[in-house]
Amino acid sequence: SGSMLRTKKTFIYGSISTLIKLVKGNSAGTVTTYYTSSVGDDHDEIDFEFLGNETGQPYTIHTNVFADGVGAKEVQFYPWFDPTDDFHNYTILWNPSMIVWFVDSIPIRVFRNYASKGVPFPTKRPMYGFSSIWSADDWATQGGRVKTDWTKAPFVAEYDNMGLHVCECSSTDDECATRCNKDTPPEPSQLTKEQMRKLRAVQLGYTIYDYCAKARDGGKGPVPPECDMEQY
Repeated sequence: SGSMLRTKKTFIYGSISTLIKLVKGNSAGTVTTYYTSSVGDDHDEIDFEFLGNETGQPYTIHTNVFADGVGAKEVQFYPWFDPTDDFHNYTILWNPSMIVWFVDSIPIRVFRNYASKGVPFPTKRPMYGFSSIWSADDWATQGGRVKTDWTKAPFVAEYDNMGLHVCECSSTDDECATRCNKDTPPEPSQLTKEQMRKLRAVQLGYTIYDYCAKARDGGKGPVPPECDMEQY
């Protein structure tokens, strides 16, 4: 079994943040999440997922984005801190120009809006903010090789101070999309030089997996077009 929180509000664009302290000790097989998602067909979603591990082994910070039901854009990192020792801030910034994932105000990933180049980008489906913890030991830890030790249950993740600064939806989806796309400024449309420096340090030092690198190294199918475009 698991547990989930969901915001009462839906929104298109905004800054969504929360403080999380992840499961201590042996958290193998558990997934703690913080994400935004629409409901229904061809959904949109922006993910922070924290994949547990055996005691003494690091968590995996898993990020992904879906637009028009199309995902498979995973980038994963090791944390440069102990995420179980104290609360850390996780923020999703989503505007018409780009999506940015932040950890303690440090950007770790950018996904730009290249819809004009045929790359799906979420612009029209209102999303909720979600937080959850659940069991996924068929894949979460070392590809499913390490299973959940249920003698260690319950597995507890702590959340605090969820903040939404968003373009709230209170009308139909189409009306909300039209208004939020009109009223939400595209700024910031790129990272500052200092943010770029911090992002590159994280990506060079802590990246585990990048779908673009995998595709370039001989993955199935063509390299996604956004992988050959500037993301920052």
